[in-house]
Amino acid sequence: MAQYTTGELAKECGITVRTVQFYDQRGILVPSALTEGGRRLYSEEDLKMMKIICFLRDTGLSLDTIGKLLKEEDLGSVVSIFLEQQEQVLQEEIADRKDKLERLEELKSGLKDVPSVSVESIGDIATVMENKKKLSAVHRKMVLVGAPFTVAEDAGILLWIFKGQWWLFAAALAAAIPVIIWMVRYYYRNAAYICPQCHEIFKPAMKEFFFANHTLKTRKLTCVKCGHKGYCVETYGGNVE
Repeated sequence: MAQYTTGELAKECGITVRTVQFYDQRGILVPSALTEGGRRLYSEEDLKMMKIICFLRDTGLSLDTIGKLLKEEDLGSVVSIFLEQQEQVLQEEIADRKDKLERLEELKSGLKDVPSVSVESIGDIATVMENKKKLSAVHRKMVLVGAPFTVAEDAGILLWIFKGQWWLFAAALAAAIPVIIWMVRYYYRNAAYICPQCHEIFKPAMKEFFFANHTLKTRKLTCVKCGHKGYCVETYGGNVE
C-alpha cells in the first residue's frame, strides 16, 4: 500500500506542508504511521480524507465544523444540516457585500454631482442614502394611490375620442382633484431638502415647494437656515420640523 510523506500529501492535494502539519496538530487528520525518525506517513485513505477536508474547507466550513463532521458516526444525517447552515451564512455574506457594493456605487454617483468634495458633501450623500428606502416608500404609496385615477382618466380620454362620450373623463378628473391635493400635501410632509451651502436639512414653505423648479432628485429652493437659493438635494423628511 502506498504511503505519502507530508510533502507528497501536500503536493497531491494542492496545499502547503504547513497546512498538513496544522491539520495534524488540530487532530483533523492524524498520520497513519510514523517513521523511526518521527516523520509523518499518510496512507491512501488519508489522502482521500485530506481531499474531502480540502473540499469542505473550500465551501467555507470552519475547521471546527469539519472536525465535528468527521467524528460523526452517522455522517449522512448531519452533513445536510451543516451544509444548509453554511449556505445560509454565505447567502447573508453575499447580501451584505451586495449592499456594500450598492452603497459604493451610490456614493460614486453622488460625488459626480458635487462641485467640490468635502466631508460635509459626503455627509449629505450619506443622509440621502440612509433615507432612500423611506423616501422610496413615499413615492410608491403615491403611485399606488394615483394609479386608479390615471387609468380612469386614460379610459375616459379614449371613450371621448372614439365614442364621443366625455362623462367618464369628467368624472375621473373631478374625483382626482382631491386626491392630487392630498398627494401634494403628503409629499410635502414627507420630503425635506439638504442645503448645498450650509448642509442643513430643512423644509421650505409650501408655496415655494409647489412652484419651485425641480429635477428627479433636487428642487430649487431658498434655505431657511442660511438663505442660500439653489438646487437642494431631496431626502426623507417625515421627522423634520
